[in-house]
Amino acid sequence: MSAKVASPDAAKLSRPEPAIADRPRVRDRILETACELFYRHGIRAVGVDAIASEAGTNKMSFYRSFPSKDDLVAEYLTDQEGEYWKWWDEVIAPYAGDPRRQAEALIESVVDLARHKMKEASGCKTSRGCALGNACVEIPEDNQRLGDIVHKYKNEIRRRLRKLAREMGAREPEVLGDALMLLIEGSYYTRLTFPGNTGPVSAIPKAARALMEAHLG
Repeated sequence: MSAKVASPDAAKLSRPEPAIADRPRVRDRILETACELFYRHGIRAVGVDAIASEAGTNKMSFYRSFPSKDDLVAEYLTDQEGEYWKWWDEVIAPYAGDPRRQAEALIESVVDLARHKMKEASGCKTSRGCALGNACVEIPEDNQRLGDIVHKYKNEIRRRLRKLAREMGAREPEVLGDALMLLIEGSYYTRLTFPGNTGPVSAIPKAARALMEAHLG
């Protein structure tokens, strides 16, 4: 008796569809789309319909993934915060044990990031400042859930900069840490009002070094 050979069609049916298997989950597509649209246009300006349409899905799928727009905004803010701390850790890692150089590297990287993003033509690559800072302007005062995410994030930046100032031996570490934070925060917005990096953002590294010298000398 000859062996029974499976037909080509049967073999094809038994193989998984790589395109479907590799396709991003609906929830992931919605979050990725929201991150781009919220950052580019603002949270209030982007509705659920626009997000669902851009993500290639519908409102029913949206609400299966996120019970409310606030739930999506909360995840967006948390996602952006995670990206920031990842950047922070990568910037200071090469200078472990040298807090002053770590602070300088952070300031230099902020300026380099501004210059890079100002050259990008479109999309979320274009710098619109700090995502969480922008969100804070749009979040109503009575929305404690979203407000707390932003406030906790900003307080952590302040704590880390004050810690670096303390570790480098500053006479008034709280004052120096806060001053460095003001420089970083200011850089996010002057890059928007002075196109082509022609404004104060270019002077930030020199200003930061002068501040550190004054507090350490």
